[in-house]
Amino acid sequence: MNQGPRSAERAVAIFRNTWGEPDFVSRAPGRVNLIGEHTDYNQGFAMPMALPFDTSVAVAPAPRGTPTEIVSENFGGAVLAPYESDLEPGDWAIHIRGVHKLLSEAGIIVDPWRAAIATDVPVGASLSSSAALEVACTLAILHMAATRWSPVAVAQLGQRVENEIVGLPSGIMDQLISTVGVRDHAVLIDCRSLELSPRPLPAGVVVAVMDTNTRRELVDSEYADRRTACERAAAALGVESLRDATLDDLVRLGSEFDLERRRARHVIGENRRTVEAAKAMTDGNAVLLGELMTQSHNSLRDDFEVSSPALDHMVDIAHNSPGCLGARMTGGGFAGCAVALVESERAAEFSVSVTDRYGASGERTATVWICEAGSGGSVLTTTQDRRPTPDR
Repeated sequence: MNQGPRSAERAVAIFRNTWGEPDFVSRAPGRVNLIGEHTDYNQGFAMPMALPFDTSVAVAPAPRGTPTEIVSENFGGAVLAPYESDLEPGDWAIHIRGVHKLLSEAGIIVDPWRAAIATDVPVGASLSSSAALEVACTLAILHMAATRWSPVAVAQLGQRVENEIVGLPSGIMDQLISTVGVRDHAVLIDCRSLELSPRPLPAGVVVAVMDTNTRRELVDSEYADRRTACERAAAALGVESLRDATLDDLVRLGSEFDLERRRARHVIGENRRTVEAAKAMTDGNAVLLGELMTQSHNSLRDDFEVSSPALDHMVDIAHNSPGCLGARMTGGGFAGCAVALVESERAAEFSVSVTDRYGASGERTATVWICEAGSGGSVLTTTQDRRPTPDR
């Protein structure tokens, strides 16, 4: 993650150095999922929180006769065609091009513009840097078009970019929490009805996000295989999705469905754990919340098989560090970050323990952030004015 000025200030600085003064900045946060993993595309429950790490896009109209140009602090520049057609999967700007293309097809067409992008969301760390970019760019284009969409509609467009443009068959959780995040709260999401229920963390605890500094591209992983296995399990059980199945139903799956049974057991159990975790938060029961997070990791590791040696090692270290009430991998899996629930008074001690013990092997170092929940995406008139403009 970039150090120094936050992303909005850096985006403005890049814009000034490249073109002059921007008109506005749009921003959207990354997320950490406390519990409810691989449930969103099964129409289940998830409980993420928006992070205090943003992706910011500083924007102004381009001079007449010039194209739409984007410059990123990490990836260089790109030119957007008026109507994007064939998009290359390896293009760093594919998420931006996807937003531009789908909004154009929806009739949201604006004059050429210029934008500078900066981010505080670690890329590839399972903290939804792509969703933050999609939401921030969508809000920017809608703002230029003087058009208002609901947060759910913005999230759905971002999900379409992932599904139709990038080729990742993901659910809506990442984009939705990036649009609807509530400061100091996680949000229980019913991924079927899209009903949202903000829940505060219990008193006396904080969330620690722990980066293993391993990376894997989800499109190149077995993510799609997991979704397909869930769909096969639901079809064999005769239900619309695994949201509608129970653990007792799994005895009806024959031996030829052993893989599907294990995948379904995770999803069904994870939905139950997520609902129980939401109640634990309402009740202020931090111990139970931590236990449910740990159970979630064990299920993701053993039944869903999306953990990794680095993630398992990080979770084990967290469990054996001061003040930890529970820990789990977070995000799609295979690499990236884990998350822990930690007693507030021992957070600094916890961070030192995790960093020191993870780095003891000498292979790589850990990065630990103690995080409060941030707010959903918005459009800012200046970097000093952190309030949304009236169209949000």
